[in-house]
Amino acid sequence: MGDQDFLKLQAFLKRIPSLNENMGVGTFDNGNWWVKFVIDIHVPVAWNVVQEIAHVVNYLSLDERLPTVFYPVSPPPYMNGGPEDFLSWVIESKDADFTPNDLQEWLEGRLPDPVDDLSAWIMDDEDE
Repeated sequence: MGDQDFLKLQAFLKRIPSLNENMGVGTFDNGNWWVKFVIDIHVPVAWNVVQEIAHVVNYLSLDERLPTVFYPVSPPPYMNGGPEDFLSWVIESKDADFTPNDLQEWLEGRLPDPVDDLSAWIMDDEDE
């Protein structure tokens, strides 16, 4: 699997409010893959984005879990700095047969629509 296998997923993720356009991608020796990105925590819907992605990637339902995990990663804060600059997020596959394109389709079908509309990420009780 090469970088071109991630283009559709990366293009979709870049449309999500608060996600930084600079992303890293790669594959492990066992065929599993990962994508790493930064979420701008100053964007008002940043935590909504984290929650929505975590729901789809980690825990879609009890009976329908994707073979993926979404989690934060960071170098030691005491040596580097705070989350504005050093907190990143990773989506990692746990099944080599589940492709980045598969994940893109699942995200597109379940995240707010249109995904690049900031207001679509605001929960109903937040705009009162």
